[in-house]
Amino acid sequence: MTEPTPPTDPAAPLLAALRELLVPLAQLAVARGVPHAPVDEMLRAAFVAAAHAAHPTLPEHRRVSRVSAATGINRREVVRLGAQAGAAPAPVKSHASEAFAHWTTHPDYTDKRGRPRRLPRVAADDATTSFDSLARAVTRDMHPRSLLEELLRLGLATLDAKRDTVELVRDAFVPKGDEARMLGFLAANVGDHLSAAVANVLGDGPKDGPVNGPAHFEQAMFASGLSEQSLAALRIAVTAQWRRLTAELVPQLEQMLAADAAAGVGPGPEAAADQRIRIGLFTYQAPADATPRAAAGTQQQARPARKRVARHR
Repeated sequence: MTEPTPPTDPAAPLLAALRELLVPLAQLAVARGVPHAPVDEMLRAAFVAAAHAAHPTLPEHRRVSRVSAATGINRREVVRLGAQAGAAPAPVKSHASEAFAHWTTHPDYTDKRGRPRRLPRVAADDATTSFDSLARAVTRDMHPRSLLEELLRLGLATLDAKRDTVELVRDAFVPKGDEARMLGFLAANVGDHLSAAVANVLGDGPKDGPVNGPAHFEQAMFASGLSEQSLAALRIAVTAQWRRLTAELVPQLEQMLAADAAAGVGPGPEAAADQRIRIGLFTYQAPADATPRAAAGTQQQARPARKRVARHR
């Protein structure tokens, strides 16, 4: 007589996916000496905030009980964590990243091959492009000299004091030796990517997504069985693709921002310029024998892969 098959936990796929998301975060915390307790506190606070948001119309006298039931956190903790919750800080604009994007894509500041030109720090006349003119095109809130000092501090540009010229020295906006800024990028980039993926899974994203597709664009390719030499060549190819993408999209975004600002906010909600977007491209490489951990994640690899190159949503 065969043993009855134990019932499958419906939460198992979700828990497996969450485990994949938490492992690299735990690695980062351990590497930087952050113990479990403050992270656990933030996680419980996030659960409480999400449960509150899931029941926005619930009467206040029933809210604590509902949140406690939804999260498994006791009522006293729900009250404490709810009282500590505050509004998320507004995203901080990076004038340095805006200047970098403008410099690497705008035709006034690139050569015939699309590479950023060496610029005089100050223009000899109004018709000459310079770092000062670039800085003022990006922002009027920061003096060009202060913006230059920030780019120099981040290791993104060099100043030739003898010639009084400025030159970009990096192909990508990756601030050198600035861990605080890099962690900010991690939070913003991975946070938005994860928010897009979650919204696609839950089906509660914008309703104007691609036809027969998810509301947020999210695609990936996967290949196994590559050599280090092939990966090196691929890194060059991906970098070239990113340059082409930014060269095309950054000017479009700048034109759209200028047009929306000139149009102002109209009477209808469709005219309000209150939306934001993040567009990214990433690669990740690891030994092929490390793929079981990735296969348990959100790549939807439950069935054996028949191809060595595959696309994933």
